[in-house]
Amino acid sequence: MLQALLQEGSIFSRGNFGLEKSFHSFAAEERKELEERILMAAEELFCRYGIKSITMDDIAGHLGISKKTIYQFYKDKKELVHLLMHKMIGDQQAEFEAHESGANNAIEEIFAVMVCLQRMMHSISPVIFYDMQKYHPESWQLYQDYRDNYLIQRIRRNMERGISEGLYRKDLDLDLIPVFRIKQLDDIFSTTVYPPSRFNMADVLNKLTEHFLYGMVSLKGYKLINEHKNIKEEG
Repeated sequence: MLQALLQEGSIFSRGNFGLEKSFHSFAAEERKELEERILMAAEELFCRYGIKSITMDDIAGHLGISKKTIYQFYKDKKELVHLLMHKMIGDQQAEFEAHESGANNAIEEIFAVMVCLQRMMHSISPVIFYDMQKYHPESWQLYQDYRDNYLIQRIRRNMERGISEGLYRKDLDLDLIPVFRIKQLDDIFSTTVYPPSRFNMADVLNKLTEHFLYGMVSLKGYKLINEHKNIKEEG
């Protein structure tokens, strides 16, 4: 009977009770979870305090683990920053694409993306962009490539959509305006252009986005913007 159970694969020869493979699988899942926790903790601290001021000791202390444990997963802070930039770009790209497919029109898409950016701004310090440019140029290059390729093309697609929907003017320069919009967004995160002591990033984003949209829309689009603003104010 015992032999038959072992051959068929009883509870003792399956799962975490009997198979070495299951124990390895469980351990691998724990390692993966810890690796993700480290990355999430680094993101939280970098976004709150900037990159330069946060050490590997700070991240370890935040998680209640040793610094040696972090080094089992990440070679150094430079690698951690680089992987984090990859993650942030991927998360933002996925969210933007969801807004594009879920929006009823081009203007609604712009407002949805603006809400996404506002949420990010409430949880991020502008100093992170300064630190990234000055101390982690390889990671900053990832963002620049993302900006100069993906983001510019996304803005262009939104413009083409708005024109086809009759919400944007037909005479818009599809090459120049996306570059102009990217420059606007870059400046929002510049502590030189908009010092945090004088300007709130979310407020700046709102004003610049309104001016950007009003400069592109047709009469039909103008009415839709005002309808959206009235709904938002009433809500």
